[in-house]
Amino acid sequence: MQSIPSNKSNRVMMSLKQMRRSPLMLLVHLSVLLLVLLWTFPTAGLLISSFRDKDQLAVSGWWEALSSSEQNLIGRTDAPDQQVLLDGEYVLAGKIEDFNPKDEILRFGWTSQEPEAYLAGSVAKMRDGGTLTVAGDGRYSMASPTPFTGSRGNRVFYTALASPKFTLDNYDEVLHSEGIGQSFINSLTVTIPATIIPILIAAFAAYALSWMRLPGRGILIALVVGLLVVPLQMSLIPLLQLYNTIGGYFGVSAKSYLGIWLAHTGFGLPLAIYLLRNYISGLPKEIIESARVDGANDFDIFVKIILPLSFPALASFAIFQFLWVWNDLLVATVFLGNGEHELVLTGRLRELLGSRGGNWEILTASAFVSIAVPLTVFWTLQRYLVRGLLTGSVK
Repeated sequence: MQSIPSNKSNRVMMSLKQMRRSPLMLLVHLSVLLLVLLWTFPTAGLLISSFRDKDQLAVSGWWEALSSSEQNLIGRTDAPDQQVLLDGEYVLAGKIEDFNPKDEILRFGWTSQEPEAYLAGSVAKMRDGGTLTVAGDGRYSMASPTPFTGSRGNRVFYTALASPKFTLDNYDEVLHSEGIGQSFINSLTVTIPATIIPILIAAFAAYALSWMRLPGRGILIALVVGLLVVPLQMSLIPLLQLYNTIGGYFGVSAKSYLGIWLAHTGFGLPLAIYLLRNYISGLPKEIIESARVDGANDFDIFVKIILPLSFPALASFAIFQFLWVWNDLLVATVFLGNGEHELVLTGRLRELLGSRGGNWEILTASAFVSIAVPLTVFWTLQRYLVRGLLTGSVK
């Protein structure tokens, strides 16, 4: 009986393993695709809605942004001084004020109680024997046996099939009228130092816990890991009281940027030390020993060797810390307050949501302004994220 060659047997075994793994791989690929869609569609809808006209946004979803939609609008005729006398009647004729030539009028009315009483092109009977006709292209003709009076034209209510309209007015209003610009600067003032400070402290601590001989080093590492499970909400009030006590002794204001920088540093240090320590401790021991043989002290080793080699881990934590601080509202409210010059971007968006209610065009533009910076940071540093996390979690 002829035996199967070993190389052919190996190929058969590999094919069988691939067949067994294929359902699992298919499930993984589908799961990843689902997560991407769940993240992409809301973000795309937010972006599209932020550029849409507010009237169209109120009557149709973002997925209908490229299709026409029916809108109830109000226009005006020309002023009464434009009337002419024809066959014993005073006539005003022209085009409805601010009418978009790309739109098409479907129905109209001359009172707010019946804004859709007449089809476009038909004749509507008005008070005192007058008539009104509105065509689909926005042209109107209004006649009356008595002269028109007043300084402004009469209002015309109509339903139009409005073409898609995109505008930058939402962003203009957000950045200039709603105070988002100042809140944007406040968020940057909070986030940048609150990201850099814990990284610097955690890098020194991670090196010490990895390569320096310290009494009780194992206890310190266990304490750092234990701090990861402490709820932030439980420590807010004691930390605020401690800060106010110490700050009052040194004359530091209770609501200041220094307080929120220290708070975010304290809340971010356990995770930062844990990630960086796992990474730094996995660096080749021979590099450290060679540097010591060459006469380098711990500070030289840290600055010239550890920091350059640890850049992926530093960048991965910087992403986490930046995103967390940028999107934070609770810590900012407790340690910074809600003043005009202290209110961060998330707090401003909360106020817009509470005061404006259904003004979705303002909220969508504000939200996209808020996520633009975190997205930029993530896409800039994302190539280091997986590398830093995986390398630090090998053990």
